Amino acid sequence: MSGGLPGFHNAPVSRAVVVAAALFSVPFGLRSRFLDLGLSHQNLYKNLRIWRVIASLFAFSSSPELIFGVALLYYFRVFERQIGSNKYAVFIVFSMTVSVLLQILALGYLKDPSFNPLTSGPYGLIFASYVPFFFDIPISTKFRIFGLQLCDKSFVYLAGLQLLFSSGRRSVIPGLSGILAGLLYRLNIFGIRRLKVPEYVTSLFSRLSWPFSNNSYQRLPIATTDENIPHRQTHQMQGTHTTTPDPTESSIVTLVSMGFDPASAIQALALTNNDVNLASNILLEAQST
Repeated sequence: MSGGLPGFHNAPVSRAVVVAAALFSVPFGLRSRFLDLGLSHQNLYKNLRIWRVIASLFAFSSSPELIFGVALLYYFRVFERQIGSNKYAVFIVFSMTVSVLLQILALGYLKDPSFNPLTSGPYGLIFASYVPFFFDIPISTKFRIFGLQLCDKSFVYLAGLQLLFSSGRRSVIPGLSGILAGLLYRLNIFGIRRLKVPEYVTSLFSRLSWPFSNNSYQRLPIATTDENIPHRQTHQMQGTHTTTPDPTESSIVTLVSMGFDPASAIQALALTNNDVNLASNILLEAQST
C-alpha cells in the first residue's frame, strides 16, 4: 500500500497533514486524554466548547487508529500529485469542514449518549479520499486468497473498514460524514473543484524541512523520442532494459485507457519496473507541469 512514488515527493500538503496528525495524537495519547478530544452533544450544544472541533480534526483516538490513519493519509498523497497541491489543499479544507458540520448535525439530531463522544481524527479527509480512490484509481492486479477474488485495491479498502469500525458506532458517523463530503466535492458543489489556494501558501509547505527524505524519481516528460528525455532518466531507462522485461501489453493498455499515449506509457513502465501504479503517478505528475 505505497500509493505511488516513495516518500512525499511533490506532496508537501499531505506531508504537513501527516505530521500534524502525529503531533496532535502522540502528546494527547501520553496523557490519556483521547476520549476528551472527540465531539459530543454536551460539549457542542451545552458547553459550547468549540475549540474541541479543532483538536478533533487531527488527533486520533487510539494508537491503532493512528497507525491505520497515517498509513492511509500517506497512501492518498497520490491525489495531491494528481490534481496539484493548490487544489488538494482546497479538497482538504472542504472535506474536513463539511465532515465536521455533518457530525455536528448528526449529534444534534440523534442525541444518543452511545455516540458521545465521537472518535477524533482526520476521518473527513481520509474517507473523502475513498471517493476518488474508488472512481479514479484503476485495478492493476487481481489474485485469489483462500478462494476469494481480491485485487491490489482490496488492502486499502480493508484498512478503511478497520478504521471505520475501530470505535464502533462512534467512528462510523465520522467515516460516513467523510464519504458524503467526498461525494459533494466530486459533484462539484458550488464549483468547489475549480478553486485553488494561492501559490505562496502551498510553497510554504514545500520549504519546511520535515524529517522525510526525497525520493530519487524524477518527472517523466510526455514525449515520444529519446532526445526529449533528461540525461539522468536516459541512463535509468538504459539500466532497466538490461534488468527488467519489456512492459506487458496489458500494462500498456491500462495506461492508455487512462488517457496516456503509448510511447509515454512504455517509458514510464520502463522506469518503474513495470509497476502500473507508479507509472501512472509519474505520468500524472508530468501532465501537471
